[in-house]
Amino acid sequence: MTCSETPNAGLKLPAAVAALDERTRLELEAAAFRGLVAHLQRRTDAQNIDFMNLAGFCRNCLSKWYLNAAKERGLTLDYDLAREVVYGMPYDEWKGKFQKEATPEQQRRFEETKPLHAFVSGHAKG
Repeated sequence: MTCSETPNAGLKLPAAVAALDERTRLELEAAAFRGLVAHLQRRTDAQNIDFMNLAGFCRNCLSKWYLNAAKERGLTLDYDLAREVVYGMPYDEWKGKFQKEATPEQQRRFEETKPLHAFVSGHAKG
């Protein structure tokens, strides 16, 4: 199973959406992705570690899904470029401007939630 198939494993779609032609469904999904990325670019106050602790994925995971999808299609893309797509700027620039030091409580919670982290994050066990 490829990486872009992994998030879709067990994906449940309402019958009306499942009945759409593939191009339309993909266009809707792409628009939703762009909306999510735009929202994350605006919410620079929302820290990745908080996303990981609460939802099991973060901007870096989204970047890795994007990168893996590109590679599956034979496109030459690197992780830094994929992160720039998601962050809206080079990662090191974003990190310098917006990333805060994780608190001991955030770090503890991160370790506790590792089994729930997205497979692509590299933190999930299994």
